[in-house]
Amino acid sequence: MAESLEYTPPKVWVWSQPNGGRFANINRPIAGPTHEKELPVGHHPLQLYSLATPNGVKVTIMLEELLALGHGGAEYDAWLIKIGEGDQFGSGFVAVNPNSKIPALLDISRATEVRVFESGSILLYLAEKFGAFLPTEPGPRAECLSWLFWQMGSAPYLGGGFGHFYAYAPTKIEYAIDRFAMEVKRQLDVLDRRLAENAYIGGDAYTIADMAIFPWYGGLAKGWLYGAAEFLSVQDYKHIQRWAGMLWERPAVQRGRMVNRTFGEPSSQLHERHDSSDFALKTQDKLAAGAQVGSPVGV
Repeated sequence: MAESLEYTPPKVWVWSQPNGGRFANINRPIAGPTHEKELPVGHHPLQLYSLATPNGVKVTIMLEELLALGHGGAEYDAWLIKIGEGDQFGSGFVAVNPNSKIPALLDISRATEVRVFESGSILLYLAEKFGAFLPTEPGPRAECLSWLFWQMGSAPYLGGGFGHFYAYAPTKIEYAIDRFAMEVKRQLDVLDRRLAENAYIGGDAYTIADMAIFPWYGGLAKGWLYGAAEFLSVQDYKHIQRWAGMLWERPAVQRGRMVNRTFGEPSSQLHERHDSSDFALKTQDKLAAGAQVGSPVGV
């Protein structure tokens, strides 16, 4: 007989054991640091502490796009935060982001350092700092920001909802998967209808709204997230497919997706980024090849 999934919540919830499937070791019901660990600081104006999850990729795409436009002040050091090992709970990281989530940014170019956390907030901060990828006219600006905040509010249903129960939860729960699959497909339909009438999310121009939405919904459409492309019939969303393919052709998007990446093909992984030359010289395949060449014979 199949084990019943029926659960009766207690009157008072108590954290009695780790839960959360694959990510159980990073979940806890309290905030604050678990250990003392200072963050490294490089020489560039911007210090990014991140990992190449969709939320992290938003910011590295933005930084690479700014550099491609010639904004030298957008030079950055990207430091790897290993969330599976608890780096986000170190005292230095918590000081930059009390919510202990990547990405987090320090702007050390100002007389007083500025910390910025939450990926949407970082995109908006950078857009305003450099006057790029955010319309100035009230109507287009409002449209762009509306879609930026749409992403911030919608993606938890995709990641923490659908992605968690479909790919990571220790038990496959039909109700949970159906509930969040329905919502994700509704969101895809929202985007597909928008892109049927507009080249980009915000309208005719490429903006931070595209950068925010692409790593989540563009990644889903291109089959990068949760192994769920067939399950969600993503090929049916023709306008999202067109848009996602167009963005993927941008060199800055391709570079941004490599930064702080620790999975996939070694040639696509740049664990840390401290100079533009790192893309050619310090991806994991290059580092591995260099280590082999430098190894003594027989090692």
